Order: sequence, then structure tokens, then C-alpha cells
Amino acid sequence: MRTGFDLVLDAKASLGECPLWSVAEQVLYFVDIKRCRIHRFDPPTGGLTTLELSEEVGCIGLAAGGGFVAGLRSGIWLLDADGRPVRRLADNPEDQTISRFNDGTVDPMGRFVAGTVDESREKGIAGLYRYDRNGLARLADGLLTSNGVAFSPDGRRLYHADTLRYTLYAYDYAPETGTASNRQVFSRFGSETDKGRPDGGAVDLEGCYWTALFEGGRVQRYSPDGALLAEYPVPVRCPTMVSFGGADMRTLFCTSASVGRSEAELEAFPLSGGLFAMRADVAGLQKPLFNPEV
Repeated sequence: MRTGFDLVLDAKASLGECPLWSVAEQVLYFVDIKRCRIHRFDPPTGGLTTLELSEEVGCIGLAAGGGFVAGLRSGIWLLDADGRPVRRLADNPEDQTISRFNDGTVDPMGRFVAGTVDESREKGIAGLYRYDRNGLARLADGLLTSNGVAFSPDGRRLYHADTLRYTLYAYDYAPETGTASNRQVFSRFGSETDKGRPDGGAVDLEGCYWTALFEGGRVQRYSPDGALLAEYPVPVRCPTMVSFGGADMRTLFCTSASVGRSEAELEAFPLSGGLFAMRADVAGLQKPLFNPEV
């Protein structure tokens, strides 16, 4: 019986996000959005390498040819293994003074699916996008904070959260074409203090969806039909995203945030911004590699 998450790295991240396991390297990458950094963490040694970027990085995927696909404020970029820009793949089509790419992942065929955040928190300009060789296509609009992008084991269901609206959605997804349809509410959360709202998510081999509850201090696991199966405490108030990794893909990593938190909260939760992990009873899905030719 799993009881919760333990600290594996006192990362002191401002806004830790997008933990991403490299099967080839057996290391975990994650970003610190506000500090414009990609971190590379080696769990056995505790070693940490940091790549410095010139702008905020919301999400990353590993690219088939090496390096990363990344959602930045300005758009979607291809980066080399050292985080240096190779080329811009697509512009952020929104007002970049109040919009940046936030959360994303690679779909089963190698496309990049990523959403943006509306930093005004009220205009609803954020969207969810798909990038492939034909360019950028919008999958959803009218959002406040796009988050929680993940796919079912067969690739035919897309999960997605609008964090500030406390709602998780599920779409029918066609891996052959990269189209999303038939959006339905998967789970709706209450806005009561400390209940939390859905941030980043991941899917396990049983098709269950895991979500980190920002300001909720825990991670929840849901069945494919939306039933809450379990929840696990995290020793911070603001966990941000979960992702599976480890040699057997049964280690669940969780990033967290410290930015914008009160002095009282940081005193109560001194590990805020840390990286946490928990052994899960089920393995997670390996993330596909980004292929710009798809």
C-alpha cells in the first residue's frame, strides 16, 4: 500500500513542471518555468545538470534526433541537447505579453500537443494546439490555463485540464490524423479552499489518469470512467505535475512550485519547489519521441 511521496531532490524550483523520463539515458528531465531552465536529474547519483534558456519554458518532449521539442513563451521550438535553439517550429499565435506555452506532451505518432496559459486569468485566450509537419492546429480554445495533457494506452483518448476552471476533460483522439473531438467532462473539482485544482497529469498501463492537485497537496488516481480510486499526499501545498519513470516505469515523479506562495505557507511547507517520488503499484506509459516529419 503506497502512502505518499518522498523528497528526492530539494530543487528549490520557482515553478517546477513537466517531469519527463528518458528511457535511453535513465534520467529525469524537468523544467523550472519562471527561471527559464531545463534540469537533468540522475536519480542513482543525485546529480543535477541545468540548461539555461533565454525565455520561459513551459513543457518539453524528447526529440527522435536528439535534443528537445519545447513550448516556450514565443512558440514551439526545436532545441539541441544543451538547450540551444535549433529552429522555431511555430509561433505562439496568442498575445505573447499575457500568453505562453504551459503544458504539453508528444502524441502516440510523434506530434507535439501543447497548451497555453492566459496570464490575465480572465480573458480566456488560452488554447490547446497540435504541431506536426503541416504546422500548428488548434484543438481547443477559450481556456484559462491549459494543463494535464496525456493520452490513454491505445492513444484514442486525450486528457486535458483547464486548471483555473477546476475541470478535467476527455476527448476522443484519432492518432492517425491528430484530431480531437467529443469533449466531455472527465472530472470537475470544487473550488473550496485547499481542495486543489487539476494541474499536470499522467496515465498508467491500466489506463488510469493521475493528476497533481495544485493547492491541494496531493495526487489523485482516476479510473478510465472517472471514478476516484486513490489519493496520495505530497509534502507541499502546490504539486504541479506527475510523470512515470525508473527502469521499470513504476516510479512516479512529482514536481512542485514555490513561486507566489506566502511566507507562512513556505514556512509550513519548506520543501516547496522540490522534486518528489513514489513507488507505484502499476507501471506508467513511456513517452513517445517527437518526430517533426509526422
